[in-house]
Amino acid sequence: MRFLKKGDDKKPKSESGSETKGHPDLKVISGSQISGKQPQRQAPPQPQQQQPQNITLPNIKYKIAVASGKGGVGKSTVATNLAISLANAGGAVGLMDADAYGPSIPTMMGIQEQPKVSPERKLIPLVRHNIKLMSIGFMVPEEQAMIWRGPMLHSSIRQLLSDVEWGELDYLIIDLPPGTGDVALSLTQAIPLTGALIVTTPQDVALADVRRGVAMFERLGVPILGIIENMSYFLCPHCNEKTEIFRKDGGKNTSERFGVAFLGQIPLDAEVCTAGDIGVPIVAGHPESPQSEAFGVVAQELETVLEESGDEDELTIL
Repeated sequence: MRFLKKGDDKKPKSESGSETKGHPDLKVISGSQISGKQPQRQAPPQPQQQQPQNITLPNIKYKIAVASGKGGVGKSTVATNLAISLANAGGAVGLMDADAYGPSIPTMMGIQEQPKVSPERKLIPLVRHNIKLMSIGFMVPEEQAMIWRGPMLHSSIRQLLSDVEWGELDYLIIDLPPGTGDVALSLTQAIPLTGALIVTTPQDVALADVRRGVAMFERLGVPILGIIENMSYFLCPHCNEKTEIFRKDGGKNTSERFGVAFLGQIPLDAEVCTAGDIGVPIVAGHPESPQSEAFGVVAQELETVLEESGDEDELTIL
C-alpha cells in the first residue's frame, strides 16, 4: 500500500472495471486483483530478527494497544468508550483502527467521511467526541474486500502511524484485530508501545485465549498494562440486581494469576450495542449510565497504572 503521488494516474479498479470510490490517496487491493490460481508450496520462512522501531511519534505520550485473544468479546467497543472516557477526563486522545479486515470505528463513531490530505501529503484525522480518528474503513468502500497478505498489512500499519498528522496526544489507543497475528507483530516492529490492554469476557473459553494474548505480547516484549473484563454481569434496569450470566470474576482471577492489574468490569447491556450501531458510543450518548461509569473507572485505573510506572520504559514485562 502506498500513497499515490501527484500526477500518478494509476488507481485501483473495482470488479466491474470502473474506478473504486476509495480514498484517492490510498492504494488498495480488491478481490478482482487476486489471481484464482493456487500458490505453489514454498518452504517455511526462516525466523527473522525483530526489526528496529523507527517510528517514534515523540508528540504522543502513551501508545496503547487494545487486544483480545479471540473475537466477540467487545474489544472495539471497549477501545472506543475507553478513548472517550480518557478524553472526558481531560486527555488529548487519538483512536487508531488497526483492523484492516473488519474496521469497526467508522460505524461506532458514526463517520462515513474520508480524511483530507494536508499540503505535506499527510492524512488529517477525523474528529468525533473530541477524539482524533483514523481507520482504513474511512478510505475504502464497505463492499470492498481487503485481501491483504502480511507485507500489505505491515505497510498499512506504518502508514496509519507515520503518514497521519496526529499532533500532540496524551494517549493513542490502537484497536487491534482479534487473535495473535501479523498486525500485532507489525505494530511492535514499527513503534515502541507503552503497553497493551487485554479485553476478555468471564467464560473459560475467552480466558484461555487471554493467556495466548499475554504470551504473544511477552514474546514481543510489550508490557501488559492490565485486563478488562467485558460483559461481566447483567444489571437489571428496573431493580439494579446484578446477575452473572457467564461466570464470576474470571478476568480478575486471570489478572491475579499473571500478576497484572485488573482495570475493571463492564456490565452487559443491550444499550451498549445499540449505541455503537447508531454511531454514538454509550459514554458519549449516556454519560450517567452504569456502563459509562464503569468505563470511567477503567480509564481512572489505567491512568493510575501509567502514573505509577513513571515512564513507559519502566513498566514490567511479564
